[in-house]
Amino acid sequence: MIGATRIPPEDRMRHCLTASAFLLAAALASPSAGHAQNFKVEKWNIGGDGGTDYLTAEAGTGRVFVSRGTHVMVVNGPTGQVLGDIPDTPGMHGIALADKWNHGFTTNGGDTTVSMFNLKTLELIKKIHITNFGTRAGLDGIMYDADDDLIILTNHSQPIGTVTAINPNTGDIVWKTELEDTAPEGAAANGKGWIYVNNEGKNTIQVIDVKTMKAIKSWPTGPCKGPTGIAYDKATDRIFSGCGDTSIVVNGTTGAIVATILNGGGVDALGYDPSQKLIYIPANGGRGAANGTVTIVHQDSPDKYTVVGSVNTVPGAKTIAVDPVKHMAYLFQPERGPAPTPPPGTPPPPAGRGGRGGPPGPIIAAWFFAVSH
Repeated sequence: MIGATRIPPEDRMRHCLTASAFLLAAALASPSAGHAQNFKVEKWNIGGDGGTDYLTAEAGTGRVFVSRGTHVMVVNGPTGQVLGDIPDTPGMHGIALADKWNHGFTTNGGDTTVSMFNLKTLELIKKIHITNFGTRAGLDGIMYDADDDLIILTNHSQPIGTVTAINPNTGDIVWKTELEDTAPEGAAANGKGWIYVNNEGKNTIQVIDVKTMKAIKSWPTGPCKGPTGIAYDKATDRIFSGCGDTSIVVNGTTGAIVATILNGGGVDALGYDPSQKLIYIPANGGRGAANGTVTIVHQDSPDKYTVVGSVNTVPGAKTIAVDPVKHMAYLFQPERGPAPTPPPGTPPPPAGRGGRGGPPGPIIAAWFFAVSH
């Protein structure tokens, strides 16, 4: 077993004391809806190396697991204090937590493995090697389906996207199935044997039947282009699908789009607090933007939704995690300095996702946000 790297107390104190922690107040509401709420944002520079993709909040404990490219930082969400670090997660994307088994899991695209670790000690238990139907596993999204007791991976596999299911107790792969798109993103379970998967390339939501381990339905997302983040509300049987500019609410049984939500562009995740009936939609602000935003939406009824808040973050902040017990939402985004100047005559690099190409600039700050109300 590989022990997790612990950050010394003096370093944790340095992070807390030298971090640029401040409060931002944001109050935005629709008076006609009667849901006026004040949202508060705290911001810390938590340090550390590496870029980021997803982050995951552990319900009720305050711990937030933040992806950092080759490792995972564990942060106390309400205070911004760094609690620990999980090493050796090359090219990692997401984190899933199975509290029932005291196990956590990360998707490591760099070595096509899933790290299975002890939630209490953060020590590695084992690495699970992932193979799929094609030549490229394409590890990306991950979530814990508590009702079906499965860790679910959504993989950008080639030549076709896949879903892989892992036993959260043993770490064994129990099944895998094909999707209709090479770019599956977020997944959410309805607690009745269905798993919904957003397909960013095809603009669809596919339904996976856990019993048959197959995709049984495909629903178009209409005005929602490039669906990524997803959440599900059991009480109303509604799917929330996050998209750039226009997100949607979908009937979880029929696939009908029942509402649309206007938000910013560059969405890559979505969070929901069921008891507060609040949806959090982060937008990265786009290249050259002064800031990113989080659009906060209240579910007034199954088919009616009101924007009740909007808070600023930083450019690039496009994923989010919600603690439904502490009723807080968290975001993370490194801030980079100018990219190095290439030698004269160097051809321009191909643009990557989001229109960026070439080597990034050095990280000059690592901003962790906590949103509360």
